[in-house]
Amino acid sequence: MDAQVSAEEHEPSGDEVPDKTFDIELRLFVEAVYLRYHYDFRAYAPSSLKRRLRAALTQFGCRTLSQLQDRLLHDETAFAPLLDYLTVQVSDMFRDPPYFKALREQVVPMLRTYPSLKVWVAGCSTGEEAWSMAILLREEGLLERTLIYATDINARALQVAEAGVYAADRVAGFTDNHRLSGARASLSEHYTAAYGNAVFDKRLKKHIVFSDHSLATDSVFAEMQLVSCRNVLIYFNRALQDRAIGLFREALCHQGFLGIGLKESLRFSAHGEAFAEVAPTLRLFQKRGGA
Repeated sequence: MDAQVSAEEHEPSGDEVPDKTFDIELRLFVEAVYLRYHYDFRAYAPSSLKRRLRAALTQFGCRTLSQLQDRLLHDETAFAPLLDYLTVQVSDMFRDPPYFKALREQVVPMLRTYPSLKVWVAGCSTGEEAWSMAILLREEGLLERTLIYATDINARALQVAEAGVYAADRVAGFTDNHRLSGARASLSEHYTAAYGNAVFDKRLKKHIVFSDHSLATDSVFAEMQLVSCRNVLIYFNRALQDRAIGLFREALCHQGFLGIGLKESLRFSAHGEAFAEVAPTLRLFQKRGGA
């Protein structure tokens, strides 16, 4: 799940369900999704869910959320395409290059002190950030001792992520981002071109585990030296943000590192005091000793 979200409220058109009715239907809808499919969107930011579900209504040919809910409850095949609306799948390789450059310059020196490394890319969407992390660690000579956990709740997005195949017309943007991140080699050294696609090196994949994991309902599964969860927290309400940051805090080793999205903050989190700023404008933090 990886995208920037406008803070503006959706303005319904004349033929849309009035907001008050839509709000009632939304509460019932996310509860039904949780009870039927065990995906918990009840603590997601309502404004973002409204925008995405209004778009889904058109796609599914439904006038109301109640109609869509009825379809979901009785047709299991409808849930997978709906999940693409509920979990925004927009990402880029080396997105926000200064963030990756800060990782190289301010985090990698500390990571070199560990005999083995575990990195968690939470909310990995279609995998661009996980592959970027693997490339960065390879270029810094750390990949051979690293295992990267790339997690998301969208099974179809995870399939794309695991394949590591992206359209060739995206490569120029990937390449520019990679160069600006402080790259030590050409991005072309990490993929091959085939049939209009860029296919990333399968030797990178040996160090990435793609897996289903929900920040809303699941628990910590390993001790990490670095957690990168960017442009995910903006979709959560305050309580769910606190839960997710609590998971990261629990997962991180002593003085481990946490990276979040440029529009996100730890300032008002219940766990904010547990982290020291490493690169404040880039939202890169380090877990305090004893936290």
